[in-house]
Amino acid sequence: MPGPAAGAGYHPPPSDRRLLRQPPLTAPAGAHPLLDPILLIKAALMGVVEGLTEFLPISSTGHLILAGSLLGFTGETAKVFDVAIQTGAMFAVVWQYRVRLLATVRDIGFDPVAQRFARNVFVAFLPAAFFGLLFGKMVKEHLFKPVPVALAFIVGGILILIIENWHHKKYGERDLEGQRRARVETVDDMGTLDALKVGLLQCLALIPGTSRSGATIMGAMTLGFSRKCATEFSFYLGIPTLMAAGAYSVWKERGALHWHDAPMFAVGLVVSFFSALLCIRWLIRYVSTHDFKAFAWYRIVFGLVVLATAYSGLVNWTA
Repeated sequence: MPGPAAGAGYHPPPSDRRLLRQPPLTAPAGAHPLLDPILLIKAALMGVVEGLTEFLPISSTGHLILAGSLLGFTGETAKVFDVAIQTGAMFAVVWQYRVRLLATVRDIGFDPVAQRFARNVFVAFLPAAFFGLLFGKMVKEHLFKPVPVALAFIVGGILILIIENWHHKKYGERDLEGQRRARVETVDDMGTLDALKVGLLQCLALIPGTSRSGATIMGAMTLGFSRKCATEFSFYLGIPTLMAAGAYSVWKERGALHWHDAPMFAVGLVVSFFSALLCIRWLIRYVSTHDFKAFAWYRIVFGLVVLATAYSGLVNWTA
């Protein structure tokens, strides 16, 4: 006797329904989505990539796109995951600077320094929020691909070399008796117009491979910031930027997410937090005695390798 015809009135038994709705980014069929070790390992690796690259001028988004391509960690859920785990890196900044941030919250009602600091971070955040909403979808559709990312790596690396050479000539460190100092030495020396300019420069990071940190740090240095001040303000500016981007992405794509994705997101967030915390502490020490030229050469070489492997067919880079 023939079974029921597939149609509007047909409802598959529970044993068949799970086959009709496989979770995205799953490992081999039959693995439990909540305990899929392959998927969790990939999530952890992506968390490491995010944490180690978010605050360096080498583009975390670009590295996530390339790493996801190599790992087969792609698709709509993967794109949401890439943005969401930036929140883990953001919490690393909150933890590292918790004393300053708590003092700002405590004193903002009466302390002009706390008020100016909070205002500057907010003003710098606004341009990215505006232009991100305006152009974010178009950028994701056309530029979230390995080859455009590689080209952005190369161009960004060249710009870092140019800016570093210019900054050293104009604001290069001297001893205490020398008078060649940066115009803005600390975050507390910033004005509102300085913050707005840095915020506009952060918008360049909408292009994947550009680097949010690279755009803000190098941009601030062209405005006369010291290297240390530019780096620290980039950290602070990352808090509202990454938090807003992660929340907006998860909310907008909530229909593509399922509860069985929760372990994957949790692993990515936790790993990105700890790896970002290590990176932040290392970078603070690094910028006190080094410039960013090493990262520029890394970007250029890495971008050339991606382009060479893509056009030779050695690596099948996919979006």
